[in-house]
Amino acid sequence: MKTYYNLIDKIFTYLDGNPNVNTVTFGDIMDVDLSKQTIFPLVHVTVSNMTFSEQTISVSMNVAAMDIVDESKDDKQTKSKPHLGLDNKQDVLNTQLTVVNGLQSTLRRGDLYSDLYQLSSDATAQLFQDKYENLLTGWTMSLNVLIPNNDMGLINRDGSQCS
Repeated sequence: MKTYYNLIDKIFTYLDGNPNVNTVTFGDIMDVDLSKQTIFPLVHVTVSNMTFSEQTISVSMNVAAMDIVDESKDDKQTKSKPHLGLDNKQDVLNTQLTVVNGLQSTLRRGDLYSDLYQLSSDATAQLFQDKYENLLTGWTMSLNVLIPNNDMGLINRDGSQCS
């Protein structure tokens, strides 16, 4: 059974191919060296639980797309758009929103959807600012991915085919 491997491989391949992503990580965010400047922009994926139905598995996941905000020492009133502030926070938010929106879109109607990795409900994204040790900014998206549960090799008397 390679259900979990196949899922994270598909998600990794999609995110790794995105030009707005430098690093893709999985698991516990505390295991990622967030002080390393060269890994950003970063997308971190956490699988939180799975719900088994007769023919499908619903996988709950959180996807955090983030980057470092660069601050400027300029006077914001001299900027052409002073409402955007003295840093690139709005740029980071816009770019990372594009990343999470792209992922949910491909699960809704793109290549991942065609590969039977599909959203089972609407995805939601929550903005975060100045989080973790690098004062990172971005979006955390919660989503449920529905995948086929068709590994019939697991149905046997002694569990011997469960590998």
